[in-house]
Amino acid sequence: MTQEWDAGRLDSDLEGVAFDTLAVRAGQHRTPEGEHSDPLFFTSSYVFRTAADAAARFAGDVPGNVYSRYTNPTVRAFEERIAALESAEQAVATSTGMAAILSTVMALCSAGDHVLVSQSVFGSTISLFEKYFKRFGVQVDYVPLANLSAWDQAIKANTRLLFVESPSNPLAELVDIAALAEIAHAKGAMLVVDNCFSTPALQQPLKLGADIVVHSATKFIDGQGRCMGGVVAGRSEQMKEVVGFLRTAGPSLSPFNAWIFLKGLETLNLRMRAHCANAQALAEWLEQQDGIEKVYYAGLDSHPQHELAKRQMRGFGAVVSFEVKGGKEGAWRFIDATRLISITANLGDSKTTITHPGTTSHGRLSPQEREAAGIRDSLIRVAVGLEDVADLQADLARGLAAL
Repeated sequence: MTQEWDAGRLDSDLEGVAFDTLAVRAGQHRTPEGEHSDPLFFTSSYVFRTAADAAARFAGDVPGNVYSRYTNPTVRAFEERIAALESAEQAVATSTGMAAILSTVMALCSAGDHVLVSQSVFGSTISLFEKYFKRFGVQVDYVPLANLSAWDQAIKANTRLLFVESPSNPLAELVDIAALAEIAHAKGAMLVVDNCFSTPALQQPLKLGADIVVHSATKFIDGQGRCMGGVVAGRSEQMKEVVGFLRTAGPSLSPFNAWIFLKGLETLNLRMRAHCANAQALAEWLEQQDGIEKVYYAGLDSHPQHELAKRQMRGFGAVVSFEVKGGKEGAWRFIDATRLISITANLGDSKTTITHPGTTSHGRLSPQEREAAGIRDSLIRVAVGLEDVADLQADLARGLAAL
């Protein structure tokens, strides 16, 4: 005889618990089988008891699974866990991080609405706004990330969203999230923060006043470079619109990837502490090396927003960028001389990665757009992994020798 299990007791027992406990336990709903690990539901559709039951579920009159494009128990567990970690009312999972941005803007903006975007964002984010959202009548302007007065002056009567990365990719620029949220709300706009680089382990923008958080779960939430996914989190009112877009357009997260992310979240805080420690050590070491012209890392005293980072973050992240002598040729020689570090544009992996942003992650931008974003030919980005830091220093020293 299968033992009945009161799945509801799991959530009721989590009120007031710490972040690490939520990362392991939140969102888990055991089936009557009583499994200890999160179950993986491989199914496209669900069987209904009666035709009336099917009609009620499709209409949303009663809760329950309808179709795995937008209702799947494994995906729902991941969404609920992210919502708990970000202190959001609801989260919605998507197929990639870019799909999370797409779903947010498509769900909340219409033709004629205005969106303000930081100049310091991922290259594909700029391409999405420039090549596609503008095509459908969304007005887009760009603002220097840290300049609060520029944000205030650029908001129009039809401004719907302000979109930022903080810290930014790849220069680790920050904005005062609480202050920017006040500016947005005073003029009837919403603030969306891409929290991919920090994760909720290091920063919780919703607690600082932001309205919506987006993630590429492909990065640190997974933590091992295994699969792709994204998530949007915020108030239920806005997330219902995102669910509506997801239900119709279908940029859905697969159950298997959701299950992988659930496992990644269990070690998120531990991993982020280790990432930050390694990144801090490398950034301090790089700053002392000949051949390095500038290091970008918010954990350095030399970073212009170091004090802000200490106020609104619990760690400075894993991405260290730096400029080398010799322009693009010097940067390429540096990268090619490494032997341990992986030459790839992905980040958030347990393995350290290195890339040349100007010809990879931001390569589709025009020279003028790269200049506005501060992406110079001499810039190298290292996403610091979990290897021994002495081995990473030795590998970067090979790059320095090649200069």
